[in-house]
Amino acid sequence: MRRLFLRALERSASSGAFAFVFADGERFEQGAAPWEFVAHFKTEAALADCVRRGSLGFGEAYMQGNIEVEGDLQHLVRVGQAMAHSGFRPGFLEIARFVLGSLLRRNTLSGSRRNIATHYDLGNDFYARFLDPQMQYTCAYFEVPEDSLEQAQLNKMDLVCRKLGLKPGQEIVEAGCGWGGLALHAATHYGVRVTSYNISKEQIAWARERALALGVGPEQVEYRLEDYRSIPKLGKRFDHFVSVGMLEHVGRENYRRFFDLIHRVTRPEGRALVHSIGRSYPSRIDAWLERYIFPGAYIPSLGEITASLESPGRLWQVSDVENLRLHYAVTLDHWAARLEAHVAEIVEQHGEEFVRMFRLYLRSAAAGFRWGGLQLYQLVLEMQPGDGPPCTRHAMLHHEAAGKPLLAPVRKAPAPYER
Repeated sequence: MRRLFLRALERSASSGAFAFVFADGERFEQGAAPWEFVAHFKTEAALADCVRRGSLGFGEAYMQGNIEVEGDLQHLVRVGQAMAHSGFRPGFLEIARFVLGSLLRRNTLSGSRRNIATHYDLGNDFYARFLDPQMQYTCAYFEVPEDSLEQAQLNKMDLVCRKLGLKPGQEIVEAGCGWGGLALHAATHYGVRVTSYNISKEQIAWARERALALGVGPEQVEYRLEDYRSIPKLGKRFDHFVSVGMLEHVGRENYRRFFDLIHRVTRPEGRALVHSIGRSYPSRIDAWLERYIFPGAYIPSLGEITASLESPGRLWQVSDVENLRLHYAVTLDHWAARLEAHVAEIVEQHGEEFVRMFRLYLRSAAAGFRWGGLQLYQLVLEMQPGDGPPCTRHAMLHHEAAGKPLLAPVRKAPAPYER
């Protein structure tokens, strides 16, 4: 197993200075100290798991404490990604198990509820320990490197609103609202009415409490504990449609249905914004990530998204595409640092294995956005041909061009989440 592992490492041509220490004390070093990381295989079985089962074997061994890492776990994941790209793959049996598991976790109406609850209903107090006060669990937007996470998340929400061209009195529908921050931001800063859909009970409960605390009533923001596929049941059309961080949970088999729904519920003169993690080319989601973090998820390539838009029955205009890949890497850095600052409380509540699982998720995701082919796409769609957006992107990227400051005063300042 050791020979197979080192042969795969050699084929990957991984750069950097790092070391692997095997169970009997033998050490493999590349480069010279200081090391980016030193990975310790505590048992021979842990090494065998990595060789036979790829990322799933490594992830489980790390969660169980059979692999320890000194230094930045993100750099170890980068080396693992390079080994995978060089042909270091799990065996047929593991692939078959992954495919079967994915079929069992498909995004039917009931399956979507189970999949979402697995990750998003872990408890609001847990997420509040590493997210910003708005509880934004998607990519932030760093206008300057010095922006705090709080400021960058406000920047992101404002960028989405500007891209949609929100105006007072308009009606917006949101698919997958998370903890409801974007809807509150759009309503209080842009004077629109928002109807938001989500199937996470914990998130909807928190969003409703937050709106109540801010004095925002259902006539401004309505949070509905329903699947996005229920939107047409309202029997109305909206000025704009927005979905931030939900396409990943729709399932590739449902993409055309998703974009058909957008077309049906958005007024002809309206816009839609779809914000989603993407990848450089079509591929299965990582097996460990799908089993332990996002069951039922699929990360699309840009081509898979745009292919689902192409239909003679819809007159789409893709008026803007932006890739915020590195913004997400920095966002994940902030989340990981805040998670580590609260490790003792999280271990007490969820256990050591859970913390190791979440740490691996945050650092491997950051590595994916920096080096592993993960992307973050924001697409703006026009519902029908016409004059379209402004001739340049200036109005979307510069606050003065939109005729308003970045953040107009709200009636009541948001307060941090308290348990």
